Amino acid sequence: MKFSGIAAAAILGVAATNAVETISAVGNKFFLESGKQFFVKGVAYQLVEEDPLVDGEQCSRDAALMKTLGTNTIRVYHVDATKDHTKCMNAFADAGIYTLIDLDTFDTYILPNAPSWNQTQVDAYAAVMDAFIKYDNVLGFFVGNEIIAIANQSLAAPYIKASVRDVKKHRESKGYRKVPIGYSAADIAELRPMLQDYLTCGGDDSQNVDFFALNSYEWCDVTTYDVSGYANLQKQAVNFPVPIFFSETGCNVPGPRLFDDQQAIFGKEMSSDWSGAIIYEWIEEANHYGLISYGPPVAPTATGSNIRGGFSRAGTPTPVSPDFNNLKSQWAKITPSGVAQSDYSPSLVSTRACPASTQDGWLVNGNVALPSIGQVFTGALSTVPIAIPTTTTTAALGSAATTSTTKNPAPANKEIAGMSAGLAGVMLFFTFWL
Repeated sequence: MKFSGIAAAAILGVAATNAVETISAVGNKFFLESGKQFFVKGVAYQLVEEDPLVDGEQCSRDAALMKTLGTNTIRVYHVDATKDHTKCMNAFADAGIYTLIDLDTFDTYILPNAPSWNQTQVDAYAAVMDAFIKYDNVLGFFVGNEIIAIANQSLAAPYIKASVRDVKKHRESKGYRKVPIGYSAADIAELRPMLQDYLTCGGDDSQNVDFFALNSYEWCDVTTYDVSGYANLQKQAVNFPVPIFFSETGCNVPGPRLFDDQQAIFGKEMSSDWSGAIIYEWIEEANHYGLISYGPPVAPTATGSNIRGGFSRAGTPTPVSPDFNNLKSQWAKITPSGVAQSDYSPSLVSTRACPASTQDGWLVNGNVALPSIGQVFTGALSTVPIAIPTTTTTAALGSAATTSTTKNPAPANKEIAGMSAGLAGVMLFFTFWL
């Protein structure tokens, strides 16, 4: 959090912290205030389901170790807007770490098979924004996580876009800085290419995402750029109109994780179009995706103030070997050159055409009217004209490219530490919504 001076900090009743530059989205890049391009080197951080950003001492311990890892961003899936987050946000800012915050709560996220967007949801999302907008190390907000995961859920896409519209409207009405607003998508072959285009099409920036992020586990060591499927992801990201990055990655099959994909993401193959990656996840749990642990596992039925799901949720973070050091080594070798904002022209990006419906399950046909607040979904969507003519480029045709599907080890929409039970649990979650 950056203040204008010591006096301002005293008035607010908080201690001054090391200043960090704010970040903005320009074209398909993130830029610091200084004009330097920003690449995300992040980890998913959700120690407890309700809010991991309220224990300042724990955040300080974790931020210190994250700094040695090379982390510059964390993603937090759920927070409590009524709590004070100053100590944690300051701890991460002091370590040079930015935050990506999900706006939805456990009872306000958009349901995939019965989508709605009502005033209760608007108010809840706005409350989270109000609670965090004052911190300069907020990189962006997510309006949703993997809302769409199977074919018949694509009709929820207009509701995702409606949430972007109204969150942006709240941002503008309050005179807030233009913190980027985006979405975190599941890597579903038949849906993701259309979804990423749909959320950026139509020509109305007030309704389109400011960034698009992907939860992808396609790269499972040992593999290569071409074999993994990353080459196809790259084809569909060339000159994408907004920043695109991995909001979850780090396949652990067969293990240990080598994180060789980081060289591709931040290297010559992808860095001109991708803005980095977030590794899933910080804390060791039953799915064995953790980079650190707070102690050995205990019985799943064990209880205690910091024990849930058989794992300790607080304490001194201890690196999980060899994954922690493998990632640290990869990030230490990464020095993407990027581009200076003064030398960058946003006009180089492509405008995406609104995708037509497909036989594979994308059910939104073209640029449809977005639901108003409180509007009930009737099963039909009406097409509206685009705001400006679109220019279909080679990049815009990427949706037709061959793609692959990956399975997320974390429950979609309900990211809960201690409840990520692996791929089988994910499939049970999806079945629940069918």
